[in-house]
Amino acid sequence: MRECNIEKNKARCNCTYEPCSKKGICCECISYHWQLGELPACFFPDDVEKTYDRSIERFIKTYQERGRWW
Repeated sequence: MRECNIEKNKARCNCTYEPCSKKGICCECISYHWQLGELPACFFPDDVEKTYDRSIERFIKTYQERGRWW
């Protein structure tokens, strides 16, 4: 099993929630948000991520409106 490269992950992470203990630990982040019926920040463009609406519905709406943004 691969080891998590937290510093490398943090450099690419666009999450603006600062007290986040999962920043850079992608497997924990994805698991946490999935349990809430959400997707993590990295699934959204920066302007949408800042709204903290990380719902699957918002992801679909954004993708339909903008297409691929990364």
